[in-house]
Amino acid sequence: SKMTVKAVKMPCTSANIYTKVPDGGWGWTIAFAFFVVEALTYGIIKSFGVFFNDLMESFDETNSRISWIISICVFVQTFTAPLSTVLSNRFGHRLVVMAGGLLVSTGMVIASFARSVVEMYVAIGIVSGLGYCLSFLPTVTILSQYFDKRRSLVTAVASTGECFAVFSFAPAITALKEQIGWRYSMLSVGVLQLGITACGSLLRPIVIREQEEVKAQPPEESTETKYMLENEQTCTSIESIDSGVDITTSPSNVPGKTKAEPKSEEPKQHGQNPTDNNSTPPEPKTKLLDFSVMRDYSFICYAFFGLFATLGFFAPSLYIIPLSRSLGISKDHSAYILSAMAIAEVFGRIFAGWVLNKKPIRKIYIELICVILLSVALVAFPFASGFWGLMICSVYFGFMLGTVAGTHIPLLAEDDVVGIERMSSAAGVYVFIQSLAGLAGPPLAGVLVDTTKNYSSAFYSCAAGMVLGAVFLALVRPCKTGLCHHHQQQQQKVEESMAGPPPELPDDFIDMDIGKAENSGKGSDSV
Repeated sequence: SKMTVKAVKMPCTSANIYTKVPDGGWGWTIAFAFFVVEALTYGIIKSFGVFFNDLMESFDETNSRISWIISICVFVQTFTAPLSTVLSNRFGHRLVVMAGGLLVSTGMVIASFARSVVEMYVAIGIVSGLGYCLSFLPTVTILSQYFDKRRSLVTAVASTGECFAVFSFAPAITALKEQIGWRYSMLSVGVLQLGITACGSLLRPIVIREQEEVKAQPPEESTETKYMLENEQTCTSIESIDSGVDITTSPSNVPGKTKAEPKSEEPKQHGQNPTDNNSTPPEPKTKLLDFSVMRDYSFICYAFFGLFATLGFFAPSLYIIPLSRSLGISKDHSAYILSAMAIAEVFGRIFAGWVLNKKPIRKIYIELICVILLSVALVAFPFASGFWGLMICSVYFGFMLGTVAGTHIPLLAEDDVVGIERMSSAAGVYVFIQSLAGLAGPPLAGVLVDTTKNYSSAFYSCAAGMVLGAVFLALVRPCKTGLCHHHQQQQQKVEESMAGPPPELPDDFIDMDIGKAENSGKGSDSV
């Protein structure tokens, strides 16, 4: 029999209740909202470079001090990821994303009136950075809850919003600056980012209740179970005190699927006696932040993968133009290289989602292959010469970056890592750990470039981090099913051998109890 997909349709202000993951439905609206949120968060962050020269001229600051605006913003965005998880579990994804959209817009609007770079640090770095965190992470988390079989493909396609934003926002903002100046352009961007709040209002919660379908089709053994329960009640009513059995002959001791009948009776009992707490057990409270993921070895390895792999995400975007200029390539051609990288990333994200959507497939291994190929791309940059050499490396890197960047967070929902139940807490801790590499990575690469006077050293350092990330990613699956589980099984076997075999109950356990009750009844009559 085919299970009904949608069990209950609630108002738009309440949760959608399903009997299983819908793989569509309102999830398509969530996917569209995630596309827009990606464009208005990471798309704006990656396009912020169009304001760099204007800010240096207006505030009379160096490129390094202006660069700290985005560095602080990205650090705050990732460092406060656990806070985003706590707030989402406490107040829901919708309110958190809407509040994040207000913070993002407010910070950008305040920055348009800033008179010093320090004010920009506070407005964009802290206020907008916190808003970016509250907007992005809850959106990708709830999107993963609406999809199962299509999760990888839908998430990858929706995450292309930032790529399209980089491709379109940069020239649009540049043209707008020539008309109204950088301050009013930044103000316009801040107003545009209010769209995040509108997207947050679309994030309807989802609740999966699979056990509701059990009462629709009771198993065949229900009639036999009913007779056994009636016999038991008759037996215990004769002499419940002397029998010494009481409830021990309940269906829990009867072989087969006899537990389904009491479950089907629960709604009736609930309707007759609403105060009965045993009829419908209360739903367990959701932990605001489940730190139990830190005891999962597979998640620890995956977190270290994210820590080291983040080192390789930023280098080409930051240093491809300086590297091309050092090779004698013009400014215009250098910009073409960066645009080609963004377009290739779109195809990489879509391709990764399409591949990971295939069944059966071990997604963690596909991710490992993509990380290894991404490491090769980083090593290839220093060996490129001329415009076409850098163009080929940039397109290759952009494609491979898309395969990893669009899937590494949704993969937390896979059973090989933590599973969908703990993804919310795992994503917060995972992104928090990534923040350390996001803050330390750019300064480390800058020190290497200043020391060696060669941009190739930045690419080598990022390739080394990516290789280390691949090593930890390769350990995720063994830690989940191999090494750790084998050790746990050995411990269980030792404990079972020490405890000895469990006592076996006789087959005629109920008959013995009935016989005991009858003998007791005869004894009382003879007296």
